[in-house]
Amino acid sequence: MYNRDALKQLVRERALMFGDFTLASGKKATYYLDGKQVTLDSAGAHLVAEGILDLLHGNMPDAVGGMSIGADPITAAVITLAGVRGQALSGFMVRKEPKGRGTNRYIEGPVKPGMKVVIVEDVVTTGGSSLAAIERCMEFGLVVESVVTIIDREEGGHAAFAAAGYPLLSLLSIRDFGIEPPV
Repeated sequence: MYNRDALKQLVRERALMFGDFTLASGKKATYYLDGKQVTLDSAGAHLVAEGILDLLHGNMPDAVGGMSIGADPITAAVITLAGVRGQALSGFMVRKEPKGRGTNRYIEGPVKPGMKVVIVEDVVTTGGSSLAAIERCMEFGLVVESVVTIIDREEGGHAAFAAAGYPLLSLLSIRDFGIEPPV
């Protein structure tokens, strides 16, 4: 069972930093969330996987995945815990660029066109990374059902996904840390 308070505490202790930062979206920020400090920790990976599987309960996709490298540890944790629970679930990775050899694909993993998938991400700001992953998934023939993030910074990602027709589900919001998103 997902322990939201434990995840919140772990994020506060390990991932939340204050200062002057430039985000992947290009936005300037006074705080940064380094999701890999949580997703690459055994306790954090377990909490994230439990939370995501609980969010997906009753509407389990065929696979979960997202843009490499941020989504990779999340995907691994979720499919591992699903396996421990006896739930069938595959994972996949979306490359930023095809590797130029082998299959030369953007999508890697045991997925096939027509499969229902959920995009996972550590932190959503504007949604740009996951929207790019969605585009690659659609080109491959996957059916994207939703996006799940560990933390929503509440800076436009939710609206961007809604405009594209995808619900955004989050385990935590920046408001959980007493931070108000910019208006």
